[in-house]
Amino acid sequence: MTNTTQIVLASRPVGEPTHENFRTETLALPELADGQVLLETQYLSLDPYMRGRMNDAKSYAASVEIGDPMVGGTVSRVVESRFDSLRAGDAVLSYAGWQTHSIEEGKNLAKVDDSVPLSQYLGVLGMPAMTAYTGLLNIGKPQSGETVVVAAATGAVGVVVGQIAKLKGARAVGIAGGPEKVAYLKEIGFDAAVDHRADDFVQQLEAATPDGIDVYFENVGGKVWEAVLPRMNDFGRVPLCGLIASYNDTALPEGPNRVPVTMRTILQKSLTVRGYLVREYNDQLAQFRGEMQEWIAAGKITYREDVTEGLENAIDAFIGLLRGENFGKAVVKVA
Repeated sequence: MTNTTQIVLASRPVGEPTHENFRTETLALPELADGQVLLETQYLSLDPYMRGRMNDAKSYAASVEIGDPMVGGTVSRVVESRFDSLRAGDAVLSYAGWQTHSIEEGKNLAKVDDSVPLSQYLGVLGMPAMTAYTGLLNIGKPQSGETVVVAAATGAVGVVVGQIAKLKGARAVGIAGGPEKVAYLKEIGFDAAVDHRADDFVQQLEAATPDGIDVYFENVGGKVWEAVLPRMNDFGRVPLCGLIASYNDTALPEGPNRVPVTMRTILQKSLTVRGYLVREYNDQLAQFRGEMQEWIAAGKITYREDVTEGLENAIDAFIGLLRGENFGKAVVKVA
């Protein structure tokens, strides 16, 4: 019999999550049934969308129920299998969430090549980078010579957006928090980088985009969006995959009401603002992973991981992620 240690949702947060919203439990897993697989979690992905799943509110995916393990993408090793296509030792992608072991239906698992670091399948070869790839290329459609701006540019999504924009001949401008992150973006080839925490952020953005902005990849919202919108060029495109600046908000921001100016700008400049979920582009997974592996091998895509050791430290890492404290793709090394 195998035990699993889980971090479950103990209560729904009001504002920023705290340790009191989580609880750690250990329980025995049942014996495998035919078609099932026992997994040991190797790496757990931490992502901003998890904050929304902690709320009891209608969304594109079901909320986590009180007492259930926190959701999350994982890469795991097969410990025992009663599914013909998988055997002990195989590496698989799963959605086991915040726990050390799990029992999964084998038909729902995807075997992966473990000749590359397994954590890559949660970042540069996984959902965040595919979010960048599909949103930028299908909605942003950057053209050679255009200016592409991306917020949270050192995060798992943003850093890939900027580098793909460069590969397509566009000019890449990254927005990040703090001098260290800004320096990193310039080091890996962004044409310009600006600090949204600086007092002169708006002036920095203006200087970095003298010809305006053709594509803005939106995953932050808030004051960053307010600074970007006036810089958008006619017929600009805005792929929208997240709004992390407001995930912990408990009420609408105080005035003035910016909806009229936002809608007027979209109308007057003929902007395309398109929200999307990465699963809309599941048919492009093989294409994405093939191109990304080629770019990584050729040194054209650089990535960085922010690795936390131990499931017991996942809560602090998650809270830090929502504050923008991570530097690179946030993952927890569980095994």
